[in-house]
Amino acid sequence: MKLTDYTDYTLRVLIYLGLHQDELVTIQQVADGYRISKNHLMKIVNQLSQSGVVAATRGRNGGVRLALPPERINIGAIVRATEADFRIVECFDQVNNQCVLSPACRLRAAMHEALEAFFRVLDGLTLADVIANAGQIRALVAEQSLGERPGRRKSI
Repeated sequence: MKLTDYTDYTLRVLIYLGLHQDELVTIQQVADGYRISKNHLMKIVNQLSQSGVVAATRGRNGGVRLALPPERINIGAIVRATEADFRIVECFDQVNNQCVLSPACRLRAAMHEALEAFFRVLDGLTLADVIANAGQIRALVAEQSLGERPGRRKSI
């Protein structure tokens, strides 16, 4: 199973905002911190704002911040809200399933159980848990925005 870039970037936006809870952050700052297109992030921030997870302030001195404390932002709920499809195998799609093995296949039940386990783990995780090592994350983002690769030194 692979999550979309949209979900990945959504989680990164939340992590960035969680690390900067006491300030308004611009989308450009997030884009620079992660080396992600600002255009991609604008759509994500808009959705997060509409869902009430992020508060956005427009204008020259505007920016975004978390609208909820990190302890109230559930990672499983965020992933469910940002992913359009969890049909990890064809037989999960009851309308378009063409797999001839479906009536006898035991793999479907195992895949369903695996998906449930995946969400059990994510449902037990909040943004606060994800940013518990804030100092280390900040250092990695700072290195990234300076053009360095984590763990490597810049050559002179």
